Amino acid sequence: MRATTLSSTSGIEDDDDVSSNSDHHHLVRVSDEASGRSLTAWVSEVGNDVVVAVGGGDQPHVGCVVLAVPTPGRGKSGFSPTTSVVTIPPHKEEPIARPVAEAVCGRFGRVTVVTAGVHEDGIDRAGIEIFLRLAEKLADAVVAHLGGRS
Repeated sequence: MRATTLSSTSGIEDDDDVSSNSDHHHLVRVSDEASGRSLTAWVSEVGNDVVVAVGGGDQPHVGCVVLAVPTPGRGKSGFSPTTSVVTIPPHKEEPIARPVAEAVCGRFGRVTVVTAGVHEDGIDRAGIEIFLRLAEKLADAVVAHLGGRS
């Protein structure tokens, strides 16, 4: 397993080849150093499609699934994502999964599935806001990672 820090100040880590016999599984992590919170994305390329599992907090899980399908549009790739969302009640991770799915699909024109589950006992509104900011940062980091592999 190789580990490369994309930016030491941004708290982004990129661990390639977490599966010793595959070049299609990757780990991308973003963190907020001040709070100690982080989100991790397990990124898999399945044929031309992308599957991402996002977890964070005390107990990562599947709380939401977002499917983004490329449709002709004005995105950077000439595609805009059309999304479908399944949320497992009472979870509220759509705002974490959706930006990652839409960013990958919109940038590369690839069908993208993102699951997300973040749990932190006793989290307050400020903690939730940190995870929402981390989700945007994670979307950029996953796109950068996949773009560097093309």
